[in-house]
Amino acid sequence: MRQIIGWDLGGANIKSACVLGGRVTSVTQTPCPAMQDRRKFDEAFGQALAGLPAPAGLHAVTMTGELSDVFGDRQEGVRYLSQMVETALSHVVVYAGRAGFVSPQDVADHVVDIASANWHASAALAAQNCGDGLLVDIGTTTADLVPLRNGDQVASGYSDAERLHHGELVYTGVVRTPVMAIAQSVSFHGRTQRLAAERFATMADVYRLSGELPEDADPYPTADQRGKSREESAARLARMLGMDAADAAMSDWAALANDFADRQLALLGEATSQVLPKAGVPAGAPIVGAGCGRFLARRLAERLGRTYLDFADIIDADPSAREMAARCAPAVAVAMLAGGFSKRTPRDI
Repeated sequence: MRQIIGWDLGGANIKSACVLGGRVTSVTQTPCPAMQDRRKFDEAFGQALAGLPAPAGLHAVTMTGELSDVFGDRQEGVRYLSQMVETALSHVVVYAGRAGFVSPQDVADHVVDIASANWHASAALAAQNCGDGLLVDIGTTTADLVPLRNGDQVASGYSDAERLHHGELVYTGVVRTPVMAIAQSVSFHGRTQRLAAERFATMADVYRLSGELPEDADPYPTADQRGKSREESAARLARMLGMDAADAAMSDWAALANDFADRQLALLGEATSQVLPKAGVPAGAPIVGAGCGRFLARRLAERLGRTYLDFADIIDADPSAREMAARCAPAVAVAMLAGGFSKRTPRDI
């Protein structure tokens, strides 16, 4: 059996998934250095390569890193990342979503299909393995809501612009999203309190206070460059209200965090109500949760009265790899699809 490695090249993280005989054996996430230079991708990719368990017979690549502002536009980013991989590896295919897998030599003809198509891979695999449902992949920065019907993904949009329009892409995540993007005012100590329009705190602070954020899900510096304790997270939330942490009890800051979490869930609920009716997803179909923020997908399922299905439950994975496989669904999906470990076999290259 040949090992297949799936890659999801993001602007903040590079994720890789090793698949052997249709079973996920390991998944890693490597943060990109915080530098305003495209070489950050080369550094992170080199680090990820050094940690691979064994040579692979095939590498399958998807990406969102082309959106990084180190590139002038998406075309430049897609070409740079594709060339980076092609130079370092042998036997590479690039996922072009609706166009299937293409060779690195054909990337220039499929830039529009390749750009930010990682959601498509996850949705294709999820649809083939569970039939009907709604894939809700919530990561550090964004949430993908992709309807699944009759074994296929049935999204109304394809590009980021189209998906934003249809509610299938929501720019809200559980780590990097600024709190000011969730609300402009809150109720605190019995009165309405406007919030500072500054990046004083992020949703990582919210979910550290709620205890729901996995400890290793936030490798990034905090908004104030300080620590990641509950007390320091509370201090950052307090600044959003023009206060200091000492101005209220920890229980008050925890309640405020829960309020922000509820508001973020409401945003996802609004998008879901836009996506599901026009997609014709059966009422009994599950919510399929993926990403480091899939605890929100589970909560969304409860709010909608739908069953919850974890991405790790619809694939075959070693017990030690299940958690990261669910967090890094696109990397797993492109490896599975490229190897034909699904109900559909991708186009041969």
